[in-house]
Amino acid sequence: MNSFAERGFVVIFLVILLRYLIVAGIAFLIFYRIKRESWSFRKIQLRIPLGKDYLREIMFSGITAFIFALVGYALFLTPIRSYTQLYTDFGEFGGAYFFMSIGLILLIHDTYFYWTHRLMHHPSVFKYFHKVHHLSTNPSPWAAFAFHPLEAIVEAGIIVVIAFIMPVHPLAIALFLLTMMVYNVYGHLGYELYPKGFTKTRIGKWINTSINHNQHHQYFKGNYGLYFLWWDRWMGTLRSDYDQQYEEVKDRGQANCR
Repeated sequence: MNSFAERGFVVIFLVILLRYLIVAGIAFLIFYRIKRESWSFRKIQLRIPLGKDYLREIMFSGITAFIFALVGYALFLTPIRSYTQLYTDFGEFGGAYFFMSIGLILLIHDTYFYWTHRLMHHPSVFKYFHKVHHLSTNPSPWAAFAFHPLEAIVEAGIIVVIAFIMPVHPLAIALFLLTMMVYNVYGHLGYELYPKGFTKTRIGKWINTSINHNQHHQYFKGNYGLYFLWWDRWMGTLRSDYDQQYEEVKDRGQANCR
């Protein structure tokens, strides 16, 4: 790796790491420090994780950022790029396609995540790929990237898939990754931000929530989706007690606000 390539890799790594530290850090500061006492009744699982849990989550997230950076480096800064469908001229496909591509990436990622996630829960591979992430049975925002290196490779694979199957601008990938980071932190937040009754609305029944993913961490089975719930609903993997727990958590919050 020459000096130019080394600098490129370092820049990609720092962008990924800082994005994680800033988004997860802001969430942690608000919910686990500033509002920890006054909002304690709002927490999905009422107990607070231990300090060693935060350290483990941050350590594995740093490793994940490194692996993601290696994949980004390979796609953007090596001859592999010439085989992808990455483009840099906005005029080549137009502004409408640029924004549409971000939405399409989210749909593809949701499908990719659901099926790889279910696969990593298979008993034959769980301990090698996914067990590290599930050490966070009561996740905090720092758990958003806390993957075993093998799982980190699987998670990074979505960028490889996208780069090869559709024309995509690097900025679209960057905006997608920012959206993914924000929603991933929300999913591991330990607090629910959507309002009471949301899961029973026409739109809300298809949107993943922090409570939904928190149940997955707590019970290990069911609720495999990322942004949406249609795969869980279509495949019968949505936990039957999801709506009930959602309302219980929101009712608890409303009762303490009176």
